[in-house]
Amino acid sequence: MNTWPDDFRSGFACFVGRPNAGKSTLTNALIGQKIAITSSRPQTTRHAIRGIVHRPDAQLIVVDTPGLHKPRTLLGSRLNDVVRETWAEVDVVGFCVPADQPVGRGDEFIAGELKSVAGRTPVLGIVTKTDKARPEQIAERLTQMSELMEFADIVPCSAKSGDQVGLLADLLVDKLPEGPPLYPDGELTDEPEETLVAELVREAALEGVRDELPHSIAVTVQEMIEREDRPADDPMLDVHATIFVERQSQKGIVIGRGGERLRQVGTDARRQIEALLGVKVYLDLHVTVAKDWQRDPRQLRKLGF
Repeated sequence: MNTWPDDFRSGFACFVGRPNAGKSTLTNALIGQKIAITSSRPQTTRHAIRGIVHRPDAQLIVVDTPGLHKPRTLLGSRLNDVVRETWAEVDVVGFCVPADQPVGRGDEFIAGELKSVAGRTPVLGIVTKTDKARPEQIAERLTQMSELMEFADIVPCSAKSGDQVGLLADLLVDKLPEGPPLYPDGELTDEPEETLVAELVREAALEGVRDELPHSIAVTVQEMIEREDRPADDPMLDVHATIFVERQSQKGIVIGRGGERLRQVGTDARRQIEALLGVKVYLDLHVTVAKDWQRDPRQLRKLGF
């Protein structure tokens, strides 16, 4: 017997925008829990991470995509491909522009690309980070957006303060087709736990490193196994992960003097992983060099790109 109403809606939405437009923070705000990593550094997102919003009237699956940018490496080209493949398959697209920065050539480029899907897929204009902007900046951004392309709706919001996030969810849901839920109740993402854990380690490793390093960092999880000798009411998970960099000099930066930086990365990541999985974690991190992996097709495949 159906437990959902006849006019129940379900489907996929994706956020696109240039790097650092606030897409991941907005995804987490809609889901109500952190599933996408966020960083002040551009091009942090490398996978299309799906998060699931459960409502009495709808199930909205939000796909957070990497920022669309002019690629300088093979990795950059692959990430752009991920974005284009994603927006070709969803029911509604949200185009994000930050309120605190003027609309620029990167936004115009994305608007041009989006015109190919706008005929068959509704596109919402989203002015993000309104908590960082003055009212006149927000008004200017809304005007600039309306000049970029024809939007189904334009909405300003702040993922940080929660302002108008509910309205944005309503506007996205309104564009979904009618149909039953696509995921079981209570499921927040369909990403494998290993992927989410690797992403949390990478987020911790990104903090406080110099500009050239973030793009050179990749993380894989070798294994996640429950420790055998623990009492049933106090389990622990052993997580073994490797941080890859492209050069020996970068390895030194990630490890830090006397291993101090790597210990901090481990502490920060472990806290986030425990919050995500709801279990105590022992995190074992290793740093290794995979020379110029961003430009090497074989290494990119090995690292999951």
